[in-house]
Amino acid sequence: MIELKYLKNVVTLQLDQQKCNACRMCVLVCPHEVFEIKDKKAHIIRKDLCMECGACEKNCSEGAISVKSGVGCAAGIINGLLRGTEPTCDCSSSGSVCC
Repeated sequence: MIELKYLKNVVTLQLDQQKCNACRMCVLVCPHEVFEIKDKKAHIIRKDLCMECGACEKNCSEGAISVKSGVGCAAGIINGLLRGTEPTCDCSSSGSVCC
């Protein structure tokens, strides 16, 4: 897999291993192979590859994963495709911290 990184150390992805039941859903739904199961718990192994799509959080039955979906490169790519423009997170006009 090609490792496309957006920016280092800006991803909002968090994992509470105490809540994890090792169901493997995060591994199955993550398009960038950010997670792996080791010692009966999920581990974030490629955090900078996360595109903040939110699939892992939505599919975690234990609520062990949190991520601010709708920010970062996933949102930028989707917004660009919908608007027919270059991918952008639109943060320069909102006054918020840019992804």
